[in-house]
Amino acid sequence: MNSIITYCKESYDELVHKVTWPTSKELTSQAVLVLSASIIIALLVFLVDTAFEELMKLVYSLFN
Repeated sequence: MNSIITYCKESYDELVHKVTWPTSKELTSQAVLVLSASIIIALLVFLVDTAFEELMKLVYSLFN
């Protein structure tokens, strides 16, 4: 039981005194970066999917 209490105290000490938390400005800029990258990747997947769909329509029309 004593080791659990020690673990909790050390964890708290590390989170409060040793961890470097990002500022609000850093957090916002990183969130915008992730959102932008997600949108770009989603658009790329959409374009590839649309191109593949059109290719398959062409292939199916040739063999029908």
